[in-house]
Amino acid sequence: MTEVCESETQEFEEIERTAVELATLAGAEIQAALGSIMAVKYKGESPDKTLWRDPVSEVDQRVEALIRARVAERFPEHDVIGEETVERLSRPHECVWTVDPIDGTTNFVNGFPMFAASIGVLQRGRPVVGAVWCSTGHTLRPGVYHACVGGKFRFENSDVTPKLNPAVRRRLAGVPTTATVQDKNWETRKTGSAAIECAFVAAGMLRVARFESPNIWDVAGGIALVEAAGGAVRQWRGGKWESMSRFAPEQPSIGGKADLRYWRHPIVVGALEAVDHMCAN
Repeated sequence: MTEVCESETQEFEEIERTAVELATLAGAEIQAALGSIMAVKYKGESPDKTLWRDPVSEVDQRVEALIRARVAERFPEHDVIGEETVERLSRPHECVWTVDPIDGTTNFVNGFPMFAASIGVLQRGRPVVGAVWCSTGHTLRPGVYHACVGGKFRFENSDVTPKLNPAVRRRLAGVPTTATVQDKNWETRKTGSAAIECAFVAAGMLRVARFESPNIWDVAGGIALVEAAGGAVRQWRGGKWESMSRFAPEQPSIGGKADLRYWRHPIVVGALEAVDHMCAN
């Protein structure tokens, strides 16, 4: 990751501690709601009521409200971009928190145990802190993967050093849809959560992952983890794959000013050689 000065490192470490605390609280809320009958709405309800997309549970809304309140209390000058609430706390500011209270809500409301709470912090568009609570991880238990720029990639405050078994010849790749053509380099998986796949890439469980059209809150925290673990990030922009170090504001589809909220580009994250191979193919 990019080198930073000592004062910035201390600031990012403080932000990281808060992000981990909030991701942990989000995880506790999510776990407490498992098994209950919760209210669920759909953002993309079709006119004929046959196609239901983008579910939102009452837990999504409660968790995001909790995180927003804590950020406003601890860092009142910082901005927040959340999936469930368009309202901004303090726009514009060079530090922006991105919040996905439950990434993988479809999994969550169906009781399929692959979902996450993702928090990413950007400084002038650059991911500097990530904290992703995952329903499971490399230790086979829930917990928070976290990192800050210039720091180490950790799980629950313990360093994570992926151990790659040389006897495993075909590693795993996360993809938006199940691949129809077999690639000799890996087998493909689809978890339903971009945040989990980024964390799993950083932890070495996935070699590479590709996301077709993610929102900024889906991947900002995860990109910080991947970079802290030494991985590479590419985005599709201007008809080609290019290295990505920052999120850039985008114009909304209808009117309005360019804003980080509207960023949506295909991206690939992972080990450098795997990212190069996936982008080339």
